[in-house]
Amino acid sequence: MTMQAFTKLVDKAGDPPPPAPDPPAQLPPPDGGAPGAGEGETGVPTLAEVGFTQQPTSPFKGGESVALSRLEEAFKDPKWICGFEKPATDPSAFDRPATTVLSPYLKFGCISPRLFHQRLLRVYRSAKGAHTKPPMSLRGQLLWREFFYTVGSHTQNFNRMQGNPICKQIDWDTNSELLKAWRDGRTGYPWIDAIMAQLQQWGWMHHLARHSVACFLTRGDLYLSWEAGQAVFEELLVDADHFINAANWQWLSASTFFNQYYRVYSPVTFGKKYDPQGHFIKNA
Repeated sequence: MTMQAFTKLVDKAGDPPPPAPDPPAQLPPPDGGAPGAGEGETGVPTLAEVGFTQQPTSPFKGGESVALSRLEEAFKDPKWICGFEKPATDPSAFDRPATTVLSPYLKFGCISPRLFHQRLLRVYRSAKGAHTKPPMSLRGQLLWREFFYTVGSHTQNFNRMQGNPICKQIDWDTNSELLKAWRDGRTGYPWIDAIMAQLQQWGWMHHLARHSVACFLTRGDLYLSWEAGQAVFEELLVDADHFINAANWQWLSASTFFNQYYRVYSPVTFGKKYDPQGHFIKNA
């Protein structure tokens, strides 16, 4: 139930095996025809056919090729890889996010976590120990994923408060108007509203930005249930991953893993720390 204990178990288990070789890729034939019969006839539905009436606004495009390209781009700078500390990255970085943004690709299976881990270890070993360590390191981010998967998959009702044996039962307030204002970016706090606008437009935001809006919704300001926030993230985040989403909301609302969480993110001063000139707010 702690990341420290989980990391010790992982270290005892040793490195995971390398990713399995890819089988030959081929789309299914359209309506029983020959594969590759022509553009638009591959059997892949259009956005309109699956119910989307607007064009996507996220700058992050899907697919394995894009995922591998993002991975290669990140690994061009071994010094950055070795020195990565996630809490030290900038949540207001707009044009070029301060992290790899590989989470959507891991969630959809566009990239193998084993491949990511294997590449990391190769860089770390060439650095001969001169690199950051979990939980803050880049490898630590992969281990958080496995930690939350492990806890979530072995805990009954993990995505709910009631019936969840490790979740603190809290009498949260209920206010649909406040919840909608938070969801729509109309709280009146520019930092919070800009983050929620980025979520609406990009389907993604930096993890410290997620911390800000999650704290604001729950124990920090509105005192609304983490389950309500979890549902909004599940709908809007392009990297929404069931167990990770549920775990992070319980963590940030101080409902699970610990209950005395003294880090409260001010909706004013925390944003000013990273965005003193308001560039992120103006662009969101």
